[in-house]
Amino acid sequence: MTLNATEKARILMEALPYIQRYHGRTVVVKYGGAAMDDPALRASFASDIVLMRYVGMNPVIVHGGGPQISAQIRRLGGEPAFVGGYRVTTAEDLEVVRMVLVGTINKDIVSLINRHGTLAAGLSGEDGKLVVVRKKQHDGGDLGFVGEVERINPPIVSDLLRDFIPVIASLGVDAMGQAYNVNADEVAAAVAESLGADKLVYLTNVPGIADERGELIHELPADRAAELQASGALSEGMLPKVSSALAAIKGGVPRVTILDGRQEHALLLEIFTDEGVGTMVRG
Repeated sequence: MTLNATEKARILMEALPYIQRYHGRTVVVKYGGAAMDDPALRASFASDIVLMRYVGMNPVIVHGGGPQISAQIRRLGGEPAFVGGYRVTTAEDLEVVRMVLVGTINKDIVSLINRHGTLAAGLSGEDGKLVVVRKKQHDGGDLGFVGEVERINPPIVSDLLRDFIPVIASLGVDAMGQAYNVNADEVAAAVAESLGADKLVYLTNVPGIADERGELIHELPADRAAELQASGALSEGMLPKVSSALAAIKGGVPRVTILDGRQEHALLLEIFTDEGVGTMVRG
């Protein structure tokens, strides 16, 4: 579709109040799903993040890499195992997790963004003890080196934000310095809370949260989201995102949006248009 000059101007004017609203504000984006696998969507995501930075926002990216980690474990002759949706992480698996998240995915995201200038800097939750964790306990059995967030030490991210777009791999360390694999949804929520973010966005492989009839909910109060969670109406894959969203809202993040990362420029449509996309959970 080709837009004429008037239509282009209208789109820009529609974006203006949102640019004003988010100017100088921090937005944490959890990056994952199909948006991470498709080359065109990766390029689209990087350009969206760069535009957000250039119009005065402070984007922070938190990423995981579940499918890539599983693929690498299989290449090395292992077989991924999960309990209650969490990856069972042996000492050997942990080395694979660190290699994939820090050595491959993090560097790829930074490289994509830096095609537009010297804008991004990569780090992991281990750096500067950014993400401090304790070993996660689960009724289904021992998860190995899987951590849950105890606290975030945000100065390293705050310092980077002055000049760069931080790109954070979802690892953490305990009080003794032992590394752990950490769910990226949980890390994103904790980072958003610690930075006083104005918005947290989850890029997923679904359009958003659906109601009992399967219809997309565009805006959802936190108490209603908690009811859907308790009722069993949410899919297994949506549960950790809703749990993390509710934790972020409880911690002071006013808006959390779950949107479909398979849609090109989904971030821009959500942040800079009247209609937006996905489901916004609000406090």
